[in-house]
Amino acid sequence: MAQPRGTPPLENRIRSRRQAAGLSQQELARRCGCTRQAISAIEAGHYVPSTLVALCIAKVLGSRVEDLFRLTEEHPQLEAEWLGASSAAHGDRMRVQLARVGDRLLARPLTGSQALFTAADGLTRPSVQARRTKTSSARWVTVDLLIAPEVLEHTAVVLGCDPALALLATHVSRRYPRFRLSWVHSSSLAALRMLGRGEAHAAGTHLWDPDSGEYNLPYVRRELAGRRLVVVTLSQWQQGLIVARGNPKGISSPAELARRDLTMVNREPGSGSRTMLDVWLRGAGIAATQVRGYTREVASHVEVAAAIASGMSDVGPGILAVARALELDFIPLQEERYDLVIPMEFLNAPAFQAVLEIVVSRPFQDELEALGGYNSSRAGTVVAELAS
Repeated sequence: MAQPRGTPPLENRIRSRRQAAGLSQQELARRCGCTRQAISAIEAGHYVPSTLVALCIAKVLGSRVEDLFRLTEEHPQLEAEWLGASSAAHGDRMRVQLARVGDRLLARPLTGSQALFTAADGLTRPSVQARRTKTSSARWVTVDLLIAPEVLEHTAVVLGCDPALALLATHVSRRYPRFRLSWVHSSSLAALRMLGRGEAHAAGTHLWDPDSGEYNLPYVRRELAGRRLVVVTLSQWQQGLIVARGNPKGISSPAELARRDLTMVNREPGSGSRTMLDVWLRGAGIAATQVRGYTREVASHVEVAAAIASGMSDVGPGILAVARALELDFIPLQEERYDLVIPMEFLNAPAFQAVLEIVVSRPFQDELEALGGYNSSRAGTVVAELAS
């Protein structure tokens, strides 16, 4: 009856079923023709019963054998390229997102406010190993997988700052359970650069170029020169200034941001909102040093709104949808185009085709516009095809 070495661990529910039936270990043993010690050892998982004893226990408890016993799930292990800080995985186990991008299996640590509400794909073993390939030196980590391995092959990783990417991910999973969209929060410029390093299937961006009067394409051409790309519009949205409910400071335009009674919260360099704010300030003849709080930087639209909702700041750049979600007021200044930049080699991948089908679907667009400030009339439009 001893469990052989190498046999997968066996869990059982005998104790709870026996107690529910009002039987003692002694009584169950008597009815099954074995000893109380044997029943105790089986319940504790120290012994695996013979087929005859298992059938007898199931009969006495009015259960099926498969309802009483099951193999403990063993998490498969895999090695993945580590995208986190080199020191981060040397201590406690870390929760990670996993996906295959091209021929690379990538492990990205779950961090930030988003991580609190996102289930991990796996848990790292506490070590990172450097390994040199023919073309580069990468860091690798061993991961205990928490999801089915095939999910990794059907995941589209999209970088960007648009909160609607979370909504898009939900609609993808709802319509196509086989596929999923993994949203990795990132500023627009950082997203393009990570895409250039091969860390995702697409990057979302809303970067205004005042010299050309054009959105996104000048940055895409500069950051991803030589790549074959497709640029597709996800939506257009209202960009402006987020202010407290009721606009108690009476703010009406960027020209007032130099007022000494105002404290601003800003986005980080490389974000579309920061780029647009700098354009507004230059247009108003205001130097960054004249704006209180200009150097106080946060990493998302939601964090800007949260700083204003808490009273720590009076104003900050952001989008209408986030202001509305936190019941704040909003001063619209410009409609922006938010594009997805997709390397040509990923465009026809089944997972990404599922994403693009949802982008142009009516249920997604209706819910997107209900957030406030979004216009989906150009969703799915190919803005440009860039050749190498």
